Amino acid sequence: MIGSDYTLDLANVFYSGQVEPGSCLQRVIGNIKTGIILKDVSMTVHSGEVLAVLGSKGSGKKALLDVISRRVQGPVRGQILLNNQPMTVCLFQQRCGYVTHKCDLIEGLTVEQTLYYTPTRLTGYLKKSKVKQVMADLALSQVSNRCIENLTKSEYRRLMIGIQLIKDPVVLLLDEPTWDLDPLNTYLVVSILSNAAKKYGSAVILTMEKPRSDVFPFLDRVLYLCLGDTVYAGGTRQMLEYFDAIEFPCPQLENPLMYYLCLSTVDRRSRERFLESNHQIAELVEKFKIEGGGYRKGTTIGPTPPEYKIPLLLGKIGSCGVAWTVYMRLLAATLSFKKSGLKQFGLRLFLVPLYFAILWLFYNRMGLFQHTFASRSGLILNSLAGVYFLGVLNTAVLYPTYRTRYFQESQEGLYGGTIFLITYNLLSIPFSFISCLGAGAIVYPLVGSFDNLLEYLFFSLILWACYIFAEQQTMATLMIVKDHLLAAIFNIYIICVCLTLSSGILRSIKGLQDWLFYLTYATQSRYAAAFLNRQVFLAGDLSKPLPFDQQHNCTNMNLIESSLLNGITNPYCRYASGQSFLSERYARDPGDNIFNGILDSDLNIGITFAFTLGMIVFNLFLYLVPLPAFVKAKFRE
Repeated sequence: MIGSDYTLDLANVFYSGQVEPGSCLQRVIGNIKTGIILKDVSMTVHSGEVLAVLGSKGSGKKALLDVISRRVQGPVRGQILLNNQPMTVCLFQQRCGYVTHKCDLIEGLTVEQTLYYTPTRLTGYLKKSKVKQVMADLALSQVSNRCIENLTKSEYRRLMIGIQLIKDPVVLLLDEPTWDLDPLNTYLVVSILSNAAKKYGSAVILTMEKPRSDVFPFLDRVLYLCLGDTVYAGGTRQMLEYFDAIEFPCPQLENPLMYYLCLSTVDRRSRERFLESNHQIAELVEKFKIEGGGYRKGTTIGPTPPEYKIPLLLGKIGSCGVAWTVYMRLLAATLSFKKSGLKQFGLRLFLVPLYFAILWLFYNRMGLFQHTFASRSGLILNSLAGVYFLGVLNTAVLYPTYRTRYFQESQEGLYGGTIFLITYNLLSIPFSFISCLGAGAIVYPLVGSFDNLLEYLFFSLILWACYIFAEQQTMATLMIVKDHLLAAIFNIYIICVCLTLSSGILRSIKGLQDWLFYLTYATQSRYAAAFLNRQVFLAGDLSKPLPFDQQHNCTNMNLIESSLLNGITNPYCRYASGQSFLSERYARDPGDNIFNGILDSDLNIGITFAFTLGMIVFNLFLYLVPLPAFVKAKFRE
């Protein structure tokens, strides 16, 4: 057992905050109901000790953990000291750990990988040894190679604890670690926490709503809360002596933890019981203020540490090391041979080529005829819509897990939004490039020839740029929208509007009103569609006069021009060539030189990629902007 090297002291802590849920609008305008949640709470816990915070729902248990971890937004009064040093956000993030009630781990990783890819100061052999030690301490060695989605509730909770223990915290907070566990697993988790506290010298503070009698020996200290007031705070064994002294003895054969919890809970079954229990609790709170000072310190398992006996601040983990760990974790989850890993790998690499293979089935019989102009235009539209929609779909399916894990880990101070986005893009962009290159190879022979590999490469790059843009746009939406389905629907709607107005396929550019025409300049689909249209309709024989079909020959240019000049409608000779088709779609005025303007290849491919790069940079800045607490809370808890 390790001596008491650290002491956490809370003295006269008051906290005011939101006391009941409010709507999104109420939170935005600040019209939410607030009140005092913690009232003059004082307690002490030493290294190697386990302190249980007990109370009914709404008593302030979780608020107390959030106050200690400095995660609350409201005003806090009083002192929170670790070794006589004020607890700051930086100090807590570096030297303490917080196991929240809900933790979203990354599917596809095994137990061992989840622990190993947690950013810490340890590397190499030392980290592997630490991982094996933590797994042994938490009884997880037998399931070390099991994916996290196949764990039981108890194993999952112990893994959540292990993620924090791997960082060697001097104070470990746990919010309801035994919630919804059966009695045997509840006993197992609490006993493991007690052993870990003594082995690692950590001060463990956990909340419990229904404590069982068999965990009594593992709790060194206990704090009873009722509506933010302290009913008792001190040693567990001294608790019986204290309540005997104030004439509230625990009956024989009763669970003392549960008995005094009921004693500290407002009885709402009737008005009379409500008033009686309120009066009793107020009396208990007053008695503890007067007579509980000696019990609050309780018994310690070692000497009280002098001020700054041990350095608390260790310096931040290197950004490069964290980025490498996060990237390797993403890669391991994607390349896993488990069900989740195969799903991610398949969606990233094969979904887009599969979609284009289906397009090939529909469009592979196009010939060099005028009547295929509409089909070729449809192929361009379906190609663009496909990469946009699949970019949204893949992101909506794959990204939320990593996004939520980022929000949770960023609150622990492990890394920020820049590192997260860079590592995610380093994983996603190469996969999407290979995927779009394969997709282009499937459909490009329908509109061009591999004799000119540069044109094929440009065709595939345009598809790739559109895919990344849709992916980044969806990532930006998912920063503030938790529901991935809602985010996908929103982004698909925006893409549909842009394709309809600015692609020049469903509606000609020259037919737009002036304000809509100028609005198309702000959409990527205008430039991507213009590039593909020029590439397709000016390629090879399409730039020459073509027959309408096998029965109707329209290759006589003089006949076509004469028909047009004389106002004769010829349904079989509408377009002299692909150039005429593009002029009808894009030329707003008869004298417009669209091939050096709206259809300029270099301009269109440059602006298409400029939109993609701009969206990536926009996301990097977006993930640095502080979000309102109520937005962050829905991802992190």
